[in-house]
Amino acid sequence: MITGVVAHFDERRGDGVVRTDDASSYYFHCVAIADGSRTIRVGARVRARRVAGHLGHDEAAEVTPLD
Repeated sequence: MITGVVAHFDERRGDGVVRTDDASSYYFHCVAIADGSRTIRVGARVRARRVAGHLGHDEAAEVTPLD
């Protein structure tokens, strides 16, 4: 599990980036937001699971707001 904040989220494109407490960044798509809302506030503190992405880079999955 990783924890951090939503550093960027583009509602039109439906994707964003979680920046972890150790300054790593993980891409996520809106379908990875755990509550099914398909949107999340920039700056929201979140917990997520790190998974292998389609292009060989780790991504965030099951993105869950902690606020």
